[in-house]
Amino acid sequence: PKLPLGAWRGLAAALAGGLLLFTTYYQVEPEEVGVVQRFGAYVRTSDPGPHLKLPFGIETVTKVPVQRQLKMEFGFRTLRPGTRSEFATPPEAQAESVMLTGDLNVAVVEWIVQFRIRDPKAYLFNVRNVPETFRYMSEAAVRKVVGDHSVDEVITIGRAEIALAAKEELQRLCD
Repeated sequence: PKLPLGAWRGLAAALAGGLLLFTTYYQVEPEEVGVVQRFGAYVRTSDPGPHLKLPFGIETVTKVPVQRQLKMEFGFRTLRPGTRSEFATPPEAQAESVMLTGDLNVAVVEWIVQFRIRDPKAYLFNVRNVPETFRYMSEAAVRKVVGDHSVDEVITIGRAEIALAAKEELQRLCD
């Protein structure tokens, strides 16, 4: 059966409206913020909830998890978390954990850094390759602090002091 011309127009209008709605609507989850960019330049930050943007790639949205606590592991990798977690030590993880102490001994130091993204605009636009840069900064901070202490302090009595000093140094680098 042939459709009348008005039906074709209605169908085309419905498809165009659906496409327009599909390219303008976006949803930001509760633990995220949406950083809106127009042609790649920062425009605004949108809070959690439903929002609209300019369609067809004029504006793009990058969702940044600002409320979620993220973590990075050094010296090991978690294969499967749970009651009986499984860990592995690939060669790159082993290399980052071997450190020279202040008394010229070698210690294997494993640690976890937990962090949150404070400024989503700075996270996206001020640093290139953020995870790799953050990994290098954390490793540098811990190596600096471990290098100022003896192997006995690193392994036993000075662990809390070393952890606090490394945290402060890493925070200084991140700021």
